[in-house]
Amino acid sequence: MRNEVRDPLGRAVPRRGPSERAAHGKAARRRVPRSAHARFEPGGKRFDPVELLERQSADRVPELVPIRYGRMLESPFRFYRGAAGIMAADLGTKPHTGLTAQLCGDAHLLNFRLLASPERHLVFDINDFDETLPGPFEWDLKRLTTSLEIAARARDFGSDQRAAIVRGAVEAYRERMQLFAGMGTLDIWYAQDDTDQLTGLLPGKEQPGATVRKRTGKALAKARTRTTAQAFDKLTHVVDGHRRFAADPPLITPLRDLLPDDRRAELERRLNELLRRYSESLPPERRLLLSRFQVVDMARKVVGVGSVGTRCWVVLAVGRDDGDPLLLQAKEAGPSVLTPYAGAAAQDNQGQRVVAGQRLMQSAGDILLGWDRVIGIDGRQRDFYVRQLRDWKGIAQPDTMSATMLRLFARVCGASLARAHARSGDPIALAAYAGSGEVLDRALAEFAEAYADRNALDHQALAAAAADGRVPVSPDTA
Repeated sequence: MRNEVRDPLGRAVPRRGPSERAAHGKAARRRVPRSAHARFEPGGKRFDPVELLERQSADRVPELVPIRYGRMLESPFRFYRGAAGIMAADLGTKPHTGLTAQLCGDAHLLNFRLLASPERHLVFDINDFDETLPGPFEWDLKRLTTSLEIAARARDFGSDQRAAIVRGAVEAYRERMQLFAGMGTLDIWYAQDDTDQLTGLLPGKEQPGATVRKRTGKALAKARTRTTAQAFDKLTHVVDGHRRFAADPPLITPLRDLLPDDRRAELERRLNELLRRYSESLPPERRLLLSRFQVVDMARKVVGVGSVGTRCWVVLAVGRDDGDPLLLQAKEAGPSVLTPYAGAAAQDNQGQRVVAGQRLMQSAGDILLGWDRVIGIDGRQRDFYVRQLRDWKGIAQPDTMSATMLRLFARVCGASLARAHARSGDPIALAAYAGSGEVLDRALAEFAEAYADRNALDHQALAAAAADGRVPVSPDTA
């Protein structure tokens, strides 16, 4: 074994013992005291948030950009989902701990979901890695806690309830990181948040009551029904005796309806080339599995809130026959919003960046996750990552949660984020910095409240820009 290790930024650092690693974590308190996280001071010369969104939109599909703005205008929470770049700009120029881990980059609460492991177990994990990059651990934690504050405001919870929800997430993060600090390296890597064990992440006083258990059981059952077969039935219909994507423009537009025949044929050729080359990023046994399927249709799909306007294609393939489907999603990957502040990715291909970050943070990944790049019909080279479209996914519904349920969900999210960070960061240093008291919990609750106020003002700024015609808006079509 070598006498040095690599940190999440790829830098060689001396191998330290546990006491040295703990001292390193505590030393970070001198750079950024835990109480200092409570402050959010954008300063008098803060950037124009609408201009930042416009810059992001400049390279997106023009006819889809108004949908993005329409979705972001629906509520402060939906705005926040599309504003990862704004928050990155706010955090990136401020002092940070220097304690790095692989970051999700957009760790809001709806990016924590139920997912299927390759062993067909239902697990709870982070789901979206479009912005993943190594960086200071607290950026993810601030993104999560602020999302909880905004979601709690949407439910009209009082200030004490909101603070308890946010503090619970940070407390769960700290406590889980303390556990990881005492665990072996392989044990940390193998750790999973299996749904059968989720209640183990909650202290005794937080154990869910009968109503919460019943609702959670329904959510687990529903997640198990959200399979490829269900998506297949929902997204396709029979055309001339064969399954094809059903048109639902602008959300789903089959290639046959998107372009004239000559341009469509060229786009189809290039997408098939992307899929062929993407398969080379898979291990040999999964490449063999993928080869058993034949592509029969493709469509453009509108996804998410912040991602609307990026190029995203869904692919229908069949194995034995039309009743044996595989649905893939090829999604464009640009540089992370964290790049100007955390540095460029180690990977040249942005799709590979997304895949590498996902594999570092997720305990149970998609077996068909891979990447490649393609020259579009516009002549520009674009990077993509490819994954299964749907495989046992369950998403939270914070707009219907009670304060008790949101607090429990916040704790599970905080604990899950700690597990994701412990895989690439130094859990001993992170645990030493966070400490065993409530200093960090209280500080981040204050930060979340202040940044939620800022987010509301930015949402109003976008509304004003839409009202005066500066940005085009289309009503959300879901």
